[in-house]
Amino acid sequence: VVFNSFVCFLWQGDKNNGFDVLYHNMKHGQISSKELSDFIRERATIEEAYSRSMTKLAKTASNCSQLGTFAPVWDVFKQSTEKLAACHMELVRKLQELIKEVQKYVEEQAKNHKKTKEEVASTLEAVQNIQSVSQALQKSKENYINKTLEQERMRKEGATQRDLDKAGLKVKKATETYKSYVEKYANAKTEFEQRMTETAQKFQGIEEEHVLRMQEIIHSYCQSVEETHIQIGEVQEEFVKNMENTSVESLIQKLAESKGTGKERPGNTAKSLTHGAKPRKRKTFVIPENSFYSSSDSEDEDEPRKFHVQIKPVQTNNGTHQHKATIDELKASIGNITLSPTPAVRDQRDLPTTPLGTATIVPPPRPLSRPKLPAGKLTGINEAGQPFSPPKMSNSSPPPAAPLARAESSSSLSSNTSLSTSNTPTVGTSRGPSPVTLASQDALPIAVAFTESVNAYFKGADPSKCIVKITGDMTLSFPSGIIKIFTSTPSPAVLSFKLSNTSRLEQIMPNQQLLHSDSSQSDTKDFWLNMPALTAYLRKSSEQNPAASYYNVDILKYQVCSNGIQSTPLNLVVYWKCTPSTTDLRVDYRYNPESMQPPAALTNLQMLVPVNGGVTNMQSLPNAIWNAEQSKSLWKLSDISDKSENEGSGSLRAKFELSDGPSIPATLAVQFFSEGSTLSGVDMELVGSGYRLSLNKKRFATGRYMADC
Repeated sequence: VVFNSFVCFLWQGDKNNGFDVLYHNMKHGQISSKELSDFIRERATIEEAYSRSMTKLAKTASNCSQLGTFAPVWDVFKQSTEKLAACHMELVRKLQELIKEVQKYVEEQAKNHKKTKEEVASTLEAVQNIQSVSQALQKSKENYINKTLEQERMRKEGATQRDLDKAGLKVKKATETYKSYVEKYANAKTEFEQRMTETAQKFQGIEEEHVLRMQEIIHSYCQSVEETHIQIGEVQEEFVKNMENTSVESLIQKLAESKGTGKERPGNTAKSLTHGAKPRKRKTFVIPENSFYSSSDSEDEDEPRKFHVQIKPVQTNNGTHQHKATIDELKASIGNITLSPTPAVRDQRDLPTTPLGTATIVPPPRPLSRPKLPAGKLTGINEAGQPFSPPKMSNSSPPPAAPLARAESSSSLSSNTSLSTSNTPTVGTSRGPSPVTLASQDALPIAVAFTESVNAYFKGADPSKCIVKITGDMTLSFPSGIIKIFTSTPSPAVLSFKLSNTSRLEQIMPNQQLLHSDSSQSDTKDFWLNMPALTAYLRKSSEQNPAASYYNVDILKYQVCSNGIQSTPLNLVVYWKCTPSTTDLRVDYRYNPESMQPPAALTNLQMLVPVNGGVTNMQSLPNAIWNAEQSKSLWKLSDISDKSENEGSGSLRAKFELSDGPSIPATLAVQFFSEGSTLSGVDMELVGSGYRLSLNKKRFATGRYMADC
């Protein structure tokens, strides 16, 4: 009965308009889905604002007076407020993930509705046919009745036989017409009922699936909110317990211990006060710019290790005189990329930034396997890179694990946070360790991030001339609460892990100050941390930035084996046609899922190219942004993946009108990034007990990514 509801109630009627009702109801489903997405997005915005406000409130507690007996209570307020902020930020992450699901469903709806419209086209024809036949049938019926009545009237009034015969012919013709339309209507009605029944069932199936999907989304929404409420309740319960345990006696005792001046009474000591202790000179520990990790044994482990990173964005020359030299420098810089001695932080840079011809563009062909580049083919480009010899590590086994103490953890690595040490967490979508205090025997939460940079140079349409360099960093993130365990436990559990899927790695450089490794392993790389050094490093990081809820530590760097153009996530070919009055530009691109482990979408994709020659007008397809001051054109594209149109292949076209041509072909600069995947496929697995991996984040972004004609 439920399945046939649409059939029973919506396909019949005087005007047979049930089809229109069903079709428009299906379209309303898309509107509902988009409105639900907007509602969830607004809730996420509110939760994010609340989390930010709670974080500010926690900082307020940090700034409260640390003097007096009441001072320790502010730490309880601060920790509890930070955990509440983390709970709400976790809800933001879940809601953002849910929004992605809703948007994906909206896209599926659009495709299904388009397909359904094509499938029910014959039903629409049947509806229009029966509506047309019905109108004709009604008119023929009225004509037949009128002619019959006219004939009867003439007979009663004694009309001549000739007039009666004429009237009879009209009645006969009207009768035949009426009879034919009755037959046409019967045939149209049969076809209409058959097709309308099938279509009504199809529409009902679509609506049932739509309502079920919407219910699933709402269920996920409710579950996310409920989980957050549970976490908030646990944080509140912990806060109450901590306050109950903060007795008057304990506060007095803490003050006495921290401010005590000595237990011996005056006059009971015979020690001389004239020989003071020689003050200890503290050393400054700074890692120099020309070395990745310092290995000096003479430096104080208690001092913080400072990492300074400077990123210089790709510069494209606007002029014509230095153009060739600039290109050669860019080529050389790509060819000579090796593992940088300094930990790299990849910030996303904006490119500055419009509109062309309609000539037919053929997408670039899928490149074949890259042939070996002949020696000396591209002068100044050294694909082999500089030699790399990481220092040998100790083969000794790690020290035995020690029992764990109680930990207080909060937050972790954020997707929008750079990987420099001791960063304060910013708004992101990553789920970190649980904000609730751990039980005494719980495993300690840590997070890991693999961040890779792909550098590429494309020359014309020849795949053998593509030069690629890929480097990566591995970073561990520790919640601030873990420092209390490391400092209060004589021998904290040793943190050990192994790298897997390392077949694509060409070079590995571990942080000698913190990391030990077993060099006898080949496919699987085993490592364990120097726990005293890690503890000292985290403690000093905490002293430098006590407000941070987590601390990031650069563990190792690596370089990925390159297979030429097959290793690039986005293949490029650039074409220029320069005349004194115009310049035509075409950029063909192709998404390459085989380069990633696993394939992931390329987001925030931008392509920037300078055009000289006095550009007076630009036309582009798709629309680009023209920056007249810098003489540069910028395309901003939506996400590209194998699910995009043409499986991620496409073209950019532009026509420039010039006042001082011709233009000189310049270098195209590209940037994008990707979340949830790497180009190497390398992974990390904890070994032993004592720790748990709360987050394993993978991403890559462009370094220098350029193309010439």
